[in-house]
Amino acid sequence: MSHHKGNNHQVKAKKFLGQHFLEDESIAQDIADALTLNGYKNVLEIGPGMGVLTKYLLKKPITTYVIEIDTESVDYLKNNYLNLAPRIIEEDFLKYDLSQTFKDEPFAIIGNFPYNISTQIVFKTLELRDQIPEFSGMFQKEVAQRICSKEGSKVYGILSVLTQAFYEAEYLFTVPPTVFNPPPKVESGVLRLIRKENYNLPCDEKLFFKVVKAAFQQRRKTMRNSLKTFDLSDNLKANVIFDKRPEQISVAQFLELTSLIENDK
Repeated sequence: MSHHKGNNHQVKAKKFLGQHFLEDESIAQDIADALTLNGYKNVLEIGPGMGVLTKYLLKKPITTYVIEIDTESVDYLKNNYLNLAPRIIEEDFLKYDLSQTFKDEPFAIIGNFPYNISTQIVFKTLELRDQIPEFSGMFQKEVAQRICSKEGSKVYGILSVLTQAFYEAEYLFTVPPTVFNPPPKVESGVLRLIRKENYNLPCDEKLFFKVVKAAFQQRRKTMRNSLKTFDLSDNLKANVIFDKRPEQISVAQFLELTSLIENDK
């Protein structure tokens, strides 16, 4: 008997795309409800799969777009969510130029993110922060915790500092593996990022990224050691901040430090 590709044809999760389909309706509702709907009229869901989260977004007073690279999922969505069809973007989020869809309109980002590209999704969001006032979604638990962690935490790192320079980060809740098909090997965590009122940096952005990355590449060392390559004056290197290890330094201090380095001559 030929298998008819009807409306109820389930999409098979593809390992190479990092797909784990959420099957718990109340969790899908909770993720959708993480959006505050403040300051934007559009939301872009990354990797909607069979639309478990999408259907709750479609009930909200907001215009939902989805971006999905898996053609089988796209067919499923087109069959099952007819009113969404014109707003399905069949592209790779990391490569796609979002101004083709949103011009310069603001939009929020949401999703049950494929684990294998989740940190790259955050970095692309930071690049596009002028247009993205809010970001909510599900990550591998430890990645979500890292993004939200403060100085002094063992998991505080590059991702924490760079994200929190522009956004307030809040860890919302943990999700067990059992509610996915196939179940991932780890717990998941849902977070929300709300862009800061003043998210313009008080220092050179490229230099800030460089300083943070250099600092955490050798997280066991003091800043004096890890920032050797920056050719700093002895006067600046005498500053007590250089006695600290990167995980002891707050986001505000990293920004301050970058300004000091910028003006160090």
